[in-house]
Amino acid sequence: MTKVRVGIIGGAGYTGGELLRLLLHHPYADVVFSHSASQQGRPVAATHTDLLGDTDLVFTGEDPATLLPRAEVVFLCSGHGASKKFLQQYPTEVRLIDLSADFRDESDGFVYGLPELQRGRIGAATRIANPGCFATAIELALLPLAAAGHLRADVHVSAITGSTGAGQALSETGHFSWRSHNVSSYKVFSHQHLAEIGMALRKLDAGFQHPIHFVPYRGGFTRGILASVYLPWSGSPDAARQLYADYYAPHPFTHVSEADVDVKQVVNTNKALLHLQTGQGQLLITSVIDNLVKGAAGQAVQNLNLMLGLPEATGLHLKAVAF
Repeated sequence: MTKVRVGIIGGAGYTGGELLRLLLHHPYADVVFSHSASQQGRPVAATHTDLLGDTDLVFTGEDPATLLPRAEVVFLCSGHGASKKFLQQYPTEVRLIDLSADFRDESDGFVYGLPELQRGRIGAATRIANPGCFATAIELALLPLAAAGHLRADVHVSAITGSTGAGQALSETGHFSWRSHNVSSYKVFSHQHLAEIGMALRKLDAGFQHPIHFVPYRGGFTRGILASVYLPWSGSPDAARQLYADYYAPHPFTHVSEADVDVKQVVNTNKALLHLQTGQGQLLITSVIDNLVKGAAGQAVQNLNLMLGLPEATGLHLKAVAF
């Protein structure tokens, strides 16, 4: 097939930069613009310095209304709230993949873009709402249980994320001197991703109404998420492993590991790795992803592939840092 013209709104941040890295090397994507109000006129490689030699693109600050007709698919990477304003001001037939939280409730014709949940709907969609990073890690830990009707009790989650999860804007808790060699909790039991997690699980189990007790942590590292998810389990360890292996067999990026998993296995990749343990009447699912790839830009490209009818892993065969 010929290359698809793609554009990015909000290309200067962490997510926009990660998306550029993936799309510039995607065999069927042609990046025709990257928009940034703050970096207008600057070479993309001056902001994302690792892209020196990979692209001659220059950030444009041009009115998006004039940019949109140049692209067939546009990725929205601006902050939460900006996508809704964008949609109101610039209605368009161009296909959209939004990486903010604005449409994760599937409003305004958007489809929630977790491929392991609703691959078929994503393939037929023209507007996709990319899931949140914590939400992705936690949902992948729970989807097989929801599909089998095993979510019949409260769910407990503790999860830690790297500093890039907070975005590129300056903040006290993102400052190196504060974050380095430090761990802290935040938004305990009230994280904004809880709503979309509940929505996603109810797509498989409409009767799920139990609370998810979520304690998020900020970690003193740059990227990656490790989530520990546990709930009552009366079955055998083998039954749990078989349930997960069967559910994820058709999905190229989510894998169940017999050994413990860690963040370095997935950083810089679109993989999600799960490890199951049982004890004291509980099932513990450990889930690891890269918050900027499977938790954001990589999943957006995965959704692009499904939208275009391409093999799901196209352009996403990536190398982990390993050590």
